[in-house]
Amino acid sequence: MIRIGNGYDVHKLGSGIDLWIGGIKIDCDKGAIAHSDGDALIHAICDALLGAAALKDIGHHFPDRDVQYKNIDSKILLRKTVDLLAAQGYSIVNIDSVVCLQKPAINPYVDEMQKCLAKIMNIDVDRISIKATTTEKLGFVGREEGIAAHAVALIEKNEQNKIPKT
Repeated sequence: MIRIGNGYDVHKLGSGIDLWIGGIKIDCDKGAIAHSDGDALIHAICDALLGAAALKDIGHHFPDRDVQYKNIDSKILLRKTVDLLAAQGYSIVNIDSVVCLQKPAINPYVDEMQKCLAKIMNIDVDRISIKATTTEKLGFVGREEGIAAHAVALIEKNEQNKIPKT
């Protein structure tokens, strides 16, 4: 059985904060204002994976009102998400994503992001697509007020690892 999920995340940008995208620190004078490290790409991927498996969303599993997630590295959240899927007998087929950010340009970081995410998810790098776009100076992204990320995940049920329903 194969299933598809969609994820979306957005964060406001603020000065003097580190900018993390795809598990990589990006050289920028603004970063995402968030309860965690604000990695919008990883958050969108987590939601896509959780949605594909019908396991609710990132806020359900890692609520921002829980102090244990304050300033947490989003790579940890992604690893926990992959573990939740594995416990249900799912594996990741592929991820397709888009990061919307007016600046800085993130294309120079994409290969490093793919390697980082592949390692966390224990999949081949060629199963992760990361695209970048601006919004042509339109909207909150175009005004450099925020970052948005979209992700789609395809997962499959491993019949050998299927957990029987009780």
